[in-house]
Amino acid sequence: MQIEKQAIADRFARLPRDKQKIFLDALRKQGVDFARLPIVSAAGAQDSAALSYAQLRQWFLWELDPGSTAYHINGALKLRGALDVAALKASFAALVERHASLRTVFRPDGQGLSEQRILERIDFDVETIDLSALSPQAAEDGARDAAKRLTDTPFDLTRGPLLRVGLLRLAAEEHVLVVVMHHIVSDGWSKQILVDEFMQQYRARVRGETPAMAPLPVRYADYAAWQRNWLEAGEKERQLAYWTERLGAANTVLQLPTDHSRRPDGRYQAAGHTVELSRELVQQLHQLAHGNGATLFMVLLAGFQVLLHRHSGERDIRVGVPVANRTRAEIEGVIGFFVNTQVQRNVMDSRTPLSKVLAQTKEAALGAQAHQDLPFEQLVEALRPDRSLSVSPLFQVVFNHERIDGRAFAQLPGIEVESYALGDPAAQFELVLNTSEDADGRVNALFAYAAELFDAESIERMAGHYVAILGALASRGELTVGDVDLLGAAEKAQLAQWSVNTHREPGLQPVHRLIEGHARHQPQATALLFADDALSFFELNRRANRLAHRLISLGVGPDVLVGIAMERSVEMVVGILAILKAGGAYLPLDPEYPAQRLAYMVEDSGIRLLLTHRATRDCIAFREGLTFLEVEDLDLSGEPESDPEIPLHGEHLAYVIYTSGSTGKPKGAA
Repeated sequence: MQIEKQAIADRFARLPRDKQKIFLDALRKQGVDFARLPIVSAAGAQDSAALSYAQLRQWFLWELDPGSTAYHINGALKLRGALDVAALKASFAALVERHASLRTVFRPDGQGLSEQRILERIDFDVETIDLSALSPQAAEDGARDAAKRLTDTPFDLTRGPLLRVGLLRLAAEEHVLVVVMHHIVSDGWSKQILVDEFMQQYRARVRGETPAMAPLPVRYADYAAWQRNWLEAGEKERQLAYWTERLGAANTVLQLPTDHSRRPDGRYQAAGHTVELSRELVQQLHQLAHGNGATLFMVLLAGFQVLLHRHSGERDIRVGVPVANRTRAEIEGVIGFFVNTQVQRNVMDSRTPLSKVLAQTKEAALGAQAHQDLPFEQLVEALRPDRSLSVSPLFQVVFNHERIDGRAFAQLPGIEVESYALGDPAAQFELVLNTSEDADGRVNALFAYAAELFDAESIERMAGHYVAILGALASRGELTVGDVDLLGAAEKAQLAQWSVNTHREPGLQPVHRLIEGHARHQPQATALLFADDALSFFELNRRANRLAHRLISLGVGPDVLVGIAMERSVEMVVGILAILKAGGAYLPLDPEYPAQRLAYMVEDSGIRLLLTHRATRDCIAFREGLTFLEVEDLDLSGEPESDPEIPLHGEHLAYVIYTSGSTGKPKGAA
């Protein structure tokens, strides 16, 4: 059966593109899944080969900014003990010889794209730097500088090698090992392969043995050709149909509130904040996942989506999620750029129960898993979002969950291994949440963020909010998204402190009293301008006083509400000021509002007196008990010009404003 599958795969690979689609359709009709057929060799060792879709995007980004280090994959270890430097160098040289991706370079193909060339040999060496003659502190500082240079030096994709290894000697038995790869030939899974195979190589060589490693069945270039043939023979259309329906035509941009302005070029340095989840919470999250037929990944992602909604206010939350994309046995041990990025979408509002958010996350994750082969680059090309250097297409934040096992480090003979923190790299995205679960069940959440956008304190608070959401998700799934209490004790104490204001302004006066004071002390100063009209403080106060006395005679006093439906004008300001002078409160009724809305406001407020212009009189329907005063027809010459002097205090009503009514009927706010 395996021989027959190999023959089918070989035949497919030799067919021209137009015949491959027909052949693939025929296989489907016979129930043969092409994805399960073996990958065949695409080219000779030194031949040129086409790039994968993911590599094409990396090539484009590198051509756009060759000096960027955003797509460097870095790692460093501190090694204590009797290190066999010769065995270490030989081990890395063997890895370069074993993995074709580490001997691959790239060049333009003359058609505006690129091709990859696998070299039979490439000049590779481990750069060694001896700092042992320096003082311990100087050696540490020198190691930091050297590690930064190794990680911050851009790669030349056209020359290679695209693996860089540095060994920094701090003392006779203390070294720092720095490894840097470009993403175009590697990914997170590949990094673990490199570590595991290095350990295997080193252990054998220090014993004087030849490492026994099975030959790799395929190279990354073979996979790239297989993937392109399979997708372009029809599989791309099937998976693209799912994603376009899932994501829709709208490409929303998640705008998280930042502490500093975004840059037009979108270039930032990364910083990080890590929080470890308590063992009790981790156990509750596992129980929640098990009880809902979900995984810990789904639960942690659902919590992150809720966090983004609460911080942004957006309903449509889209998160980039990398997937290993190694569903075939023959590529599990191959170093290369296999990882794909999916867009996980969830729609929620403040009234969505947490349990529903998790259910939606689970559904989306299962659907994405069944359609994980479509390269992200193809999805971007199909949806055609607005492109900008400052905004990543389709999503702006990333979530990644991985299981880590550091026990392999304990297998180096005579060497104690510990992690070595490198400097902050360039940020690929504004915010990335990396969650990791180790062999002992501990779960850490690393918030990697653009340091020029967010203050460290803001991210620390965000991490606390994430833990609070996970706690609510685990214990109170019926709780709605908007009802989750995000604030910790310190934030609540800060809010309480901010809410206490011991300062009191002396002699607070209502606004009409202030205008009366201006009328006495600077009567001719201009108080009001409208079009070509101008009123001094004296004239404004005099006209308002006359109207106020008339209103008082009509029953206006403290807490009496008076409607005002007038066009913007001098008379409108005089009317508002007169109502306040009479001790009353004003209710603005915009003549532009629909008649039904105005009628509701008049009835609901219970006003019995209304100031209008002649032109706006008919905007308000007649209602029994409501008196209309058209300001053009009022003869106020007999009214006093003196200030009414109505006794008032701060608790008396000044105005009532009605809400928009977007969630129901308008409500009056006093």
